[in-house]
Amino acid sequence: MKQQDISFATKENVEFIKELRQKVSEYFNTNNLSKQGNSKLLLKTIFMFTLYLAPYLLMLTGVINSLGLVFVAWIVMGLGMAGIGMAVMHDANHFSYSKNKTINKIMSYSLFMVGGFPTNWQHQHNTLHHGYTNIDGMDEDISPPVSLLRFSPHKPLQKIHKFQFLYAWFFYGMMTLMWATSKDFKQLNRYFKSDSSFGTNKSYTKLLVEIILSKAIYYIILLALPMLMLPFAWYWIVLFFLVMQFTAGFILTIIFQTAHVVPTSEYPLPNKEGSMENNWAVHQLHTTSDFAPNNKILSWLIGGLNFQVVHHLFPNISHVHYPKISKLVQSMTEKYNLPYHVQPGFFKALWEHTKMLKRLGTA
Repeated sequence: MKQQDISFATKENVEFIKELRQKVSEYFNTNNLSKQGNSKLLLKTIFMFTLYLAPYLLMLTGVINSLGLVFVAWIVMGLGMAGIGMAVMHDANHFSYSKNKTINKIMSYSLFMVGGFPTNWQHQHNTLHHGYTNIDGMDEDISPPVSLLRFSPHKPLQKIHKFQFLYAWFFYGMMTLMWATSKDFKQLNRYFKSDSSFGTNKSYTKLLVEIILSKAIYYIILLALPMLMLPFAWYWIVLFFLVMQFTAGFILTIIFQTAHVVPTSEYPLPNKEGSMENNWAVHQLHTTSDFAPNNKILSWLIGGLNFQVVHHLFPNISHVHYPKISKLVQSMTEKYNLPYHVQPGFFKALWEHTKMLKRLGTA
């Protein structure tokens, strides 16, 4: 079933999202705030880019020259890489980083720095994941590229899945490495075969050339130059590069998975006519969960992605506003007797995700 064949209910709980949007709009108007990012986001951007680029430059200039310190530097780069993905790139590709379209576009290119391709990401994440959250066959976030992982109860069950709650964490660390190698090529082929327009008029050939060039530049900067300039054997550089990828991939994956692959999340399917039971907004409430709402440090570091319910209801609002808006969302869900799933802490959310992995591996 294609995305144009799926439709959400239009008559159920429409007052909920109507009133909520009105309340959110009043909040911004009353406080004279922009829905896009602000100076806090700019400072965070500087911090994340520094975390990613400073260790690299210190290595190449010889300021950091011992094997142990270089190893630590690559780990720090992995942290910065994840930070850019969550706190900068994510907002920019949702067009909520800035009012200025050019700045949004430039900052969206930060995805190249973590090995991804913006055109693919916007279709996979903005269109498929946000539009059809947890719907099997549509949301690619619950369709992992390796069959050893099962994130949906509608996927075929294999005996090996019984142990996925133990080994899934290793594959989580492979996420950005797959971005940097094969994933973008496979997605491009798949999207064009399904007649996807990506929201762009570029041809398949032009997009393919862009992917190849971006990957070549990425590997030249992050592998070739360190191999040429650092006084270590090539295999150390490859190992450190993989460590950086694992660090970033692991962080990014556990943050996103704890919002949707948890026991409170539902996996609704359309009926034979392609109709969903709930309207789009209520669907987001049933398939998404927040975590650690009072942990300001964590929220700052991960780009507000602990407020996933807010983000899914208002993807075009910058994450710097989520803590305030979450209170409005919670108030409205209580008024309309709708679910608002939230875990009190991050480790509790991880535990719930682990329980869900085990459940999906046996049920």
